[in-house]
Amino acid sequence: MSLRMRVHDREPIGMALRRFKKLLERSGLTKELRKRKHYEKPCEARRRAEMRKKSNIRKAKMVGRDGTQP
Repeated sequence: MSLRMRVHDREPIGMALRRFKKLLERSGLTKELRKRKHYEKPCEARRRAEMRKKSNIRKAKMVGRDGTQP
């Protein structure tokens, strides 16, 4: 996957860097890099996914039926 960004004439480098960081974030590349930084065993990945499911269920129960939080 290649990302391309054109720097406009007379655009400050800070502004271009900010646009580049947003582009990376939107493409999901930074998320993928963090994920691949260290190897994760398949059992650890399953455990983390299960914990995420339980957390989401717990959060959903905290929200009232009408969509407001207690």
